[in-house]
Amino acid sequence: MGRQRQQNALLILDRSLQTPQAMAKLFEPPEIGNVTLKNRIALSPMCQYSSEDGFANDWHLVHLGSRAVGGAGLIIFEATAISPEGRITPDDLGIWKDEHIPFLNRITSFIKQHGSIAGIQLAHAGRKASHHSPWKGAHPLSEQEGAWPTVAPSAVAYKEGAPVPKALEKEGIQKVLDDFRNATIRSLQAGFELIEIHAAHGYLLHEFYSPLSNHRDDEYGGSFENRIRLLLEVVQVVQEIIPKEFPLLVRISATDWVEGGWTIDDSVELSKILKSLGVHLVDCSTGGNVSVRIPVKPLYQAEFAARIKQEAGIMTAAVGLINSAAEAESILQNDGADLILLGRQFLRDPYFPLHAAKELATDVNWPSQYLRAKS
Repeated sequence: MGRQRQQNALLILDRSLQTPQAMAKLFEPPEIGNVTLKNRIALSPMCQYSSEDGFANDWHLVHLGSRAVGGAGLIIFEATAISPEGRITPDDLGIWKDEHIPFLNRITSFIKQHGSIAGIQLAHAGRKASHHSPWKGAHPLSEQEGAWPTVAPSAVAYKEGAPVPKALEKEGIQKVLDDFRNATIRSLQAGFELIEIHAAHGYLLHEFYSPLSNHRDDEYGGSFENRIRLLLEVVQVVQEIIPKEFPLLVRISATDWVEGGWTIDDSVELSKILKSLGVHLVDCSTGGNVSVRIPVKPLYQAEFAARIKQEAGIMTAAVGLINSAAEAESILQNDGADLILLGRQFLRDPYFPLHAAKELATDVNWPSQYLRAKS
């Protein structure tokens, strides 16, 4: 099945790829704001659940650094909590205090040394906070295990049996904005050259814009314009801190996969507004706000990136079960996205870009230490 998928993807590549001199689009250097990536391959943010009190450590250095050595153009750190209560689990990476900066800076410096751009995904888990890490069961923490109160736009649990969050009041909303602002300041101090706002997967900002989780009757609830308000305010407080044209991305869930929920049409309209505010790229994921079976299949989210790119006129990233160079190249050749984010495939193969270049007959630089293996 995997071999057939790869063969099918290869068949639809542009004929120019048949000449060895042609550079695959996957290795064309895109400009995002004021940075130029060396290729269109990015490490998708993936929680490692390997921190203590939010601190990065040697695991993160090796995990992220090896993908930079492996040739990724962009390395986006995992969802990084802007506050202790914004963590999904006690094991989440954080950037809520100055003490987190030095080790993060060590990692970003290493990534930069190897020609990649280091990006950070700033996140608040909302009602999906205060859980165990996946391999510890993923269930809500008990009081004895150090559970903390969760917050959301409304006092609506994620699913049956999950803790009921506290509906954020105006003071709580202001704290979220202040936390995003302070996290942005620390991100610059830690050497990040790109910021992504996490507004997907059922976390706090997604909870606000989805009608499934937002039942408010104030200026943050009800209409489409009100439900997206907090996300737009977060964008604006981040932009108050970052330099002009500093790359700013927003990850959204393009659909809730549920009737009556957030839709791709909503995502197109939101993306138009984000573009007008100066956001450079929309990272197009899906789902996560309610417990529902998602029709997962190869490239199942690529269509959302394509539609947002074409109808909103903004750069997009495609992500989700993209497992081969041919699949990635076919998305780009068909103008379906500007950037390819890889998650599980990068876990399987930290050197995917080097292998993809060979498959697509494109010559790329290898680390000097590895040159003896290039041929």
